[in-house]
Amino acid sequence: MFSKVPHKYDFLNRLLTLGMDQKWRKIATEICLSSKPKRVMDLCSGTGDLAIELAKRASEDTQLVSADFCEPMLELARRKADKTGLGNKIIFQVADAAELPFDDYYFDVIGIAFGFRNLTFKNPKTDLYLREIFRVIAPGGKLVIVETSQPRSYILKRLTHLYLSSFAAPVGNAISRQSGAYSYLAYSARNFYDPAQVCELLSKVGFDPIDFTLYWQGITAIHVAEVPS
Repeated sequence: MFSKVPHKYDFLNRLLTLGMDQKWRKIATEICLSSKPKRVMDLCSGTGDLAIELAKRASEDTQLVSADFCEPMLELARRKADKTGLGNKIIFQVADAAELPFDDYYFDVIGIAFGFRNLTFKNPKTDLYLREIFRVIAPGGKLVIVETSQPRSYILKRLTHLYLSSFAAPVGNAISRQSGAYSYLAYSARNFYDPAQVCELLSKVGFDPIDFTLYWQGITAIHVAEVPS
């Protein structure tokens, strides 16, 4: 599915989030770089938006990796980075999140922007993915997740779910010309976990402490999960 939509992926992200996805990635970038890490990975990088934001703001000696299992997405990420003059600051790595090609404790920070849902929502490999992510983060390091969430207001939740099913899914399918692709994304967003459930998933594999901040009344959340020192 993901290999068939990269040519419209960025446009649809901007359209369907009213451009707010860019703001949320910038916030995540600030969190990722706040500890002045030496090695940072944008996992489930897709078309590389988070990796490019990191490259704009990271110090020259920070190693940045953009990793994704979908080669067409990653190729688009590489082309975007080259156009902005940042391609030489990012290592692009085709990688399966279930078997990352990195040593234990390799990264100081891992960021995931709108890919965590695909790893964990009704996914039989959820535990494997999370343990593998935990494995490659150094003690004292952190995982920063930007993902859709569940608004606490019942009315806002209903409106959000209506928007996803009645607008985001059909418009996304039509523009991407991939029937079903955005139906899946809308379905997973409507039914994804609330912040407390995400914290529970992360806690089970060893992350502690775990904190989160809600944006747009809970339509989106940023979780920060630390690896104990």
